Amino acid sequence: MRLFLIYICMFTAFRFATAIFFKPADTRVIELVPSFWLGLKYDLRWIAIVLSPIIVLSIYKKFSPFHSLKNKKTWTIYLAIITLVIMFFYGADFGNFSYNHTRISASALNFKDDPYEMFRMVWESYPVIWILVGLGFAVFIAAGFFRRSHDHVHHKSNLHKFEYKRRWYLVGLLLMCWFIFGFPQFKPLNRQDAYRLNDNFKSYLALNPFQNFITTLKYRTPDFNTSGAAKYYDVMADYLQLDSATKASKTYQRIVMPNGKSLESNPNVVLVLCESFSMYKSSMSGNKLNATPYFNSLCEKGIFFDKCFTPTFGTARGLFATITGIPDVQMAKFSSQNPEAVHQKSIINSFEGYNKYYFIGGRSQFNNFKGLMGNVNDIDIYEKGKYQSPEINVWGISDRNLFKEANTVLGKENKPFFAIIQTAHNHRPFMLPPDEKEFTCPVIDIDSLNKYGFDSQAEFEAFSYTDFCFKQFIEGAKKQTYFGNTIFVFIGDHGVEGEAGAMYPKAWTSQRLSDEHVPLLFYAPALLEPARHSFAMSQIDLLPTLAGMLHQTYSNAGIGRDVLNRQDILHAAFIIHHDEANIGIVTDDYYYIKNLNISKEDLVPVKENLPPLSPAQSDSIKRKLSVLATTIYETGKWMLVNNK
Repeated sequence: MRLFLIYICMFTAFRFATAIFFKPADTRVIELVPSFWLGLKYDLRWIAIVLSPIIVLSIYKKFSPFHSLKNKKTWTIYLAIITLVIMFFYGADFGNFSYNHTRISASALNFKDDPYEMFRMVWESYPVIWILVGLGFAVFIAAGFFRRSHDHVHHKSNLHKFEYKRRWYLVGLLLMCWFIFGFPQFKPLNRQDAYRLNDNFKSYLALNPFQNFITTLKYRTPDFNTSGAAKYYDVMADYLQLDSATKASKTYQRIVMPNGKSLESNPNVVLVLCESFSMYKSSMSGNKLNATPYFNSLCEKGIFFDKCFTPTFGTARGLFATITGIPDVQMAKFSSQNPEAVHQKSIINSFEGYNKYYFIGGRSQFNNFKGLMGNVNDIDIYEKGKYQSPEINVWGISDRNLFKEANTVLGKENKPFFAIIQTAHNHRPFMLPPDEKEFTCPVIDIDSLNKYGFDSQAEFEAFSYTDFCFKQFIEGAKKQTYFGNTIFVFIGDHGVEGEAGAMYPKAWTSQRLSDEHVPLLFYAPALLEPARHSFAMSQIDLLPTLAGMLHQTYSNAGIGRDVLNRQDILHAAFIIHHDEANIGIVTDDYYYIKNLNISKEDLVPVKENLPPLSPAQSDSIKRKLSVLATTIYETGKWMLVNNK
């Protein structure tokens, strides 16, 4: 019983710490009671799993902790090791929660193939030595508790002359089995019970890291059940506006001819995939901290989309969606790391006569970016080892030097080129290059930082430094002969969850739309007329929309669409939150979300002051968007393994 209480206190303390450090400002403490009650049931399960080996073996007296001094030492070591594992998991979970605002899941195993980057990021971002010292001290204290508990029980047993009774161990084992099953209910307790709380933070507060991690392991295996795509083919065909011949062949690939507005000058393309470039943190959203004034000035001179959404969170998934035009709907493993899914068609290969480049400041092997970029024919990859500039952290050279080196290479080109530049500086560990002398940034008080979406001064400086690097790049490019005939495209690889209430309606924060809302800019002052569009669109629409600007015939086999040159297009963006198994659709007015595992759906406004919907109107919108969300999800699954 003492061991049981020790572990209950330990798990509950971790849950209280999660609530204290990560509770959203608009969530009242009383609202968290259901999370703590459900969390206690999850904890009882894992405490029972930890203690059951002791009870099972103690059914045989010779293995009981009270049978001999050797048994006492053996079980104390066992409990110390288990406690070390528990504390390690919770430490990793806290680190994950501080960045992703989610419990640690099997997705963390995506980085096992990149131990170099994983170890260096942790080492450079967190006080690893002090964490290990604290972890060791905590385990030492816990082991002392276990020994004293054993001595206390053993002393009382001798004092009252309690005899060994096997039946009490059997009773204890039955109770442990009930806890594992789902005490005090009579139906199995599962991970999806947490999501019935209908709030992301409350759900994650209820879950413990073990429950979330172990349950999501099954999602590491790719889902090859692609039969749903055929069922929803007609819906997808209408969404993509396929012609009758394509519909008759039941394919998705379409050949698109140049339109009357396309540019015949064979413009170069520089596509910048911007790390963690959240729209709500930027100046373009009206954020009063004005972290990106230069980029905001570019947006006023280009074609800017202020309601662009990535299909999901994560750099690997963002690059995959951009290059392939397919949302990465594989649950726990990045498709770039899945040999069955990494090989895909790309519109970039339709651009004939173009030299192709990919610039990344670190290693292209990270998350198998190199394998993904291998889908682009004859692409020249520049990465760590090819640059003159010094490496500054785990992500390689600074973004400023990355742009500088890319500009040097592109300035020597005498043919049209398509270049992808992938930034990395706006990421943990938030740091400025040690040799940076020109960049300056105001110091903001913590309350203002938090109000406008930043967790720290370091994060604000990193975001502002991104804007500074954009300025250095564009001003440097203006001195090159290629500038006048080049389309510069900037898009965030993903956003970052945070407090967006000062800039956007509640859904951006409560439904985590800030995770996916990113700026998208096409900048070519000599080629494109400035315009600002406020309709919903997706990251997967980028390449088709860009291809529509070039006077080239292209083949599109993905789900992305040209949002500028098609009439009567449905403005919408598909979103998937893998951890919760939520899929949804953002339109100009609403965000529809449903869960793949339980019967739960929601419809929330993404505009202020929309007229209230009648129940019939709400149900009609939900039905329509539910079908579309399922259609894109099922079609995406099919494309991941069939779009070769």
